[in-house]
Amino acid sequence: MDRSRLFGLFLLSLALAGAQALTPAHYLSLSDVARLQNFLSKQFTDLDSAYYSVVGLTKLGATVPDHEGVCQFLKSQLDPSNVDSLFFAAETSQAISGCEIPVSNETRDLLLAAVSEDSTMTQIHRAVSALSSLGLPLASQEVVGALTGRINKEDNVMAITSALQTAARLPQQAELGGILEEIEDLTARLDDLGGIYLQFEEGLEATALFVTAAYSLSDHVDMEPPLKEDQVIQLVNSIFSKKSWDSLAEAFSVASAAAALSNNRFHVPVIVGATGPATVSHSQPTLQLLVTDVMSQPLALANVLLESAYAVASKSIILSQAPFTLNDGVFELNFMSSKPASGYYQFAVAVTGDTRLVGNHVELKVKVSTEVSVTNMDLSVVDKDQSIGTKTTRVEYPSKGKSSFTADSHQNFAMAFQLVDVNTGVELSPHQTFVKLHNQKTGQEVVFVAEPDSKKLYKFELDTAERKSEFNSISGTYSLHLIVGDATLENPILWNVADVVLKFVDEEAPVAIQPKTLYVPKPEIQHLFREPEKKPPTVVSNTFTALILSPLLLLLILWLKLGANVSNFTFTPSTVLFHVGHAALLGLMYVYWTRLNMFQTLKYLAIIGSVTFLAGNRMLAQKAVKRIEKK
Repeated sequence: MDRSRLFGLFLLSLALAGAQALTPAHYLSLSDVARLQNFLSKQFTDLDSAYYSVVGLTKLGATVPDHEGVCQFLKSQLDPSNVDSLFFAAETSQAISGCEIPVSNETRDLLLAAVSEDSTMTQIHRAVSALSSLGLPLASQEVVGALTGRINKEDNVMAITSALQTAARLPQQAELGGILEEIEDLTARLDDLGGIYLQFEEGLEATALFVTAAYSLSDHVDMEPPLKEDQVIQLVNSIFSKKSWDSLAEAFSVASAAAALSNNRFHVPVIVGATGPATVSHSQPTLQLLVTDVMSQPLALANVLLESAYAVASKSIILSQAPFTLNDGVFELNFMSSKPASGYYQFAVAVTGDTRLVGNHVELKVKVSTEVSVTNMDLSVVDKDQSIGTKTTRVEYPSKGKSSFTADSHQNFAMAFQLVDVNTGVELSPHQTFVKLHNQKTGQEVVFVAEPDSKKLYKFELDTAERKSEFNSISGTYSLHLIVGDATLENPILWNVADVVLKFVDEEAPVAIQPKTLYVPKPEIQHLFREPEKKPPTVVSNTFTALILSPLLLLLILWLKLGANVSNFTFTPSTVLFHVGHAALLGLMYVYWTRLNMFQTLKYLAIIGSVTFLAGNRMLAQKAVKRIEKK
């Protein structure tokens, strides 16, 4: 095996391995960014909504209108005795120009007092952020101590995320190592959903704020966050998979995460996609790619390289190590210059030029389309016993044959043709090639599949004697159509080639095809039940009944003759109840035979049987006591 073939196989193996690499499946398209901006542009009614709206728009790079009006609103809504109010006002004022929030000694003391282990993590974060935005001094070690103490008490995702955000506001000289380690601890708490998404069970807002805080603190201390490339992409998929937002706070968190992932020192996810359908052809030979960040903003320093392009069907490499050229923000590659055949190709694309890029090895499926033409269309009527010579007529595409062809039960109609690429002249084998015969009088259509041989010559032969059942033996003039279709064809073909007169033996009268109607009455179904068996004669039934009752009659006769001994019968409640219950059971058996079903009988049997059992048990116990007393 020569070196070039070995090198080709090596590149193919790299391409197939790269197909397993995870790439961002979700991001903010330009329309998503516009919709997010519109959501954040709602009229705010309090300081909370003003903060989420103004700061969120700033994160997206949008312009905040009427800075002076926003500043007046902040000052009118500000409560100097409330830490939350001071936080929202101070942070919002930093996002607009020329807005200074007045600060008194009481305000400063209030904020400094909130930086305590006794305060909640949210209060500490908002107090430190307000002090920082207002330009007031604070003791870094006291803040670190308060954060460390609260982490031990509030061990949840939102609290630790607030600690990360707070630490990012402290000077770099502060001892932030312990808090920085919380990024790795929170990463371990993320839930992996199918290897595609990574998120906290607390939801989208918690996940997005964690990403923002992690990169903000990592940038601040110039230390790469402990996030693997696949984890970054999974977080991107989780945050940007949702295209509608439930609240301003949630929309703000998404905007903050988008800004953090688009502009940080360590990880910038890459979005690679075609400007339109990933299709090239001889008329449009250039493949155009957009390379952007998660906010659909072009990456100015990016370089794009086609590592390999191989045919999906044959796995053969067509092109490798070919750079894209940047033209007005779009990366272009003339793939048709390598003269690929029509079909699908797998592209392995690498984006370089910046060490921060993640998800920069992308797999794209590109379609090479072409135009098809029909050549060497030969039509003929072949005599089965070959007593008459075969006459072949050639029809040029897209014209229709000038004369019709006639075939009866002693003849076959034959058709042969080739499909070629208009641009290269190479024979093609499209996915769908059909021959359709349409009866011009009845509207009946019969479709056959045309198959190519080893030389890609399509042949179709119709034996009218064998195929008459498919035509319902309806003779007449049929329009012969050739149908050619494929996903890679720019010009699918429906060609009326010629008229063919078919004559069938045992011809039935042609019947116009009627449309089927589903909503018509169905024919009535007549059920035939089994006739009952013949009953026996009345004499036999009466004789059988008499034989059944004869033991009872014999019992009564013997009682009358010998006398019945009822001396041991006592009229105690248990004795009477037992005999009544026994009689009721016999009556229940009769009623079961005549009226009740099994389930009804069991219900009554449970009641009567229980009473009879208890009464009988009591009666027998009394008899036993009397017998012992007599002894």
